[in-house]
Amino acid sequence: MANALFVVSERGYWGEECIEPLLRLDDAGVEVDVATPTGEPPVVDERSVDPAEVGEELAEQVLECDGSDERLQNPVSITTVDAADYDAVVFPGGHGTMWDVNTDRHARDLLADAVAGDEGTALVVCHAVGLLGFTRTDDGEYLVDGRDVTGFPNEWEEGIVDDHDLMDDGRKLPYWVEDEVIAAGANWDAELDADTSVTVDGDLITARGPGSSGAAAETLLAELGVEATA
Repeated sequence: MANALFVVSERGYWGEECIEPLLRLDDAGVEVDVATPTGEPPVVDERSVDPAEVGEELAEQVLECDGSDERLQNPVSITTVDAADYDAVVFPGGHGTMWDVNTDRHARDLLADAVAGDEGTALVVCHAVGLLGFTRTDDGEYLVDGRDVTGFPNEWEEGIVDDHDLMDDGRKLPYWVEDEVIAAGANWDAELDADTSVTVDGDLITARGPGSSGAAAETLLAELGVEATA
């Protein structure tokens, strides 16, 4: 049986980007564990469960899973897990990752270890793709240097923050995902004209953001050699 580790933000994960892959992997028989930076339960971004923002059905599904799933209610700390114990490590997105997961040294190690060598796969979604801007290999090179990736684009970020990079909730965006990842040497293409955007480069899978998480989960299952349920 394949297994996967989800590394989820305590500062605001985007509901669909965590719950959709989580449930799809569950349905396919993949064993899933959940970890957060400190071992405290992850926090869902309120905008991602706003029916006016995402639709009533999706909002209800995310809220139900967030409030009842034992793995989300009782995660482990990322300081206690090893990527070598999993076939895949998944990093759901959400603005919250900008303040915890993306710059956490243990998260960086998990990502680098998942992509290194012949074993393991990593799926990084939306704002969590910013983690690639801070992750280096054992040789000191950026992990993403020369790799093809997608992720949350500047064009979308411009519609969220004001001229001072402030969000509606008063938080200041510390960096922009696209800028950091390109600066680390990535070949960036968020495929803005496409309905979904999922990019595979070796053992690294990246997904653009909301609307691409389902396709990302299917891509991950295919990379793992696990048949998805209908």
